[in-house]
Amino acid sequence: MADEDGRFDWAAPDDEVHAAVNDLVRPVGTYLLGRRMYEVLVAWETMDSSGAAPAARDFAAIWRAADKVVYSTTLQAASSARTRVERAFDPEAVRRMKGGAGRDISVGGAGLAGEALRAGVVDECHLFLAPVLVGGGLRALPAGVRLELELLGERRFGGGVVHLLRRRHVTPVTAI
Repeated sequence: MADEDGRFDWAAPDDEVHAAVNDLVRPVGTYLLGRRMYEVLVAWETMDSSGAAPAARDFAAIWRAADKVVYSTTLQAASSARTRVERAFDPEAVRRMKGGAGRDISVGGAGLAGEALRAGVVDECHLFLAPVLVGGGLRALPAGVRLELELLGERRFGGGVVHLLRRRHVTPVTAI
């Protein structure tokens, strides 16, 4: 997710990838975010995107329309609309949220996504693989978690990025 210096500029999406990400997040009604991911994305709240590329303008509108829950022990208050801060990640609260959600829920941030994967509340994983090898830094997937995932789709982009869509494989339970 980030190199050993905390940089992720090597993963900046081109217009084609950004448009694809927009299509993926358009159905999202609520973002669950770790503090660091929120601090990166909150810039979209007030960014003047009037002169920006169409994909950037589109993402700004998508971001502003969604609810956000930021999980942080240090963030005092949210600096964006439609946002609340929670001190701890509660998988049961997320399950209840999922049960009553009319729109998709997205989890963002490596640490929070790791907790959500460990808790079994993630149904699908969208992985964008950039053609860059980063040998240190913040890992995208958590240590100590093994999940069986079914490949639902893949897409290759002109700049070398590959998107993989995988769903958690759940063994059906049959009552006898």
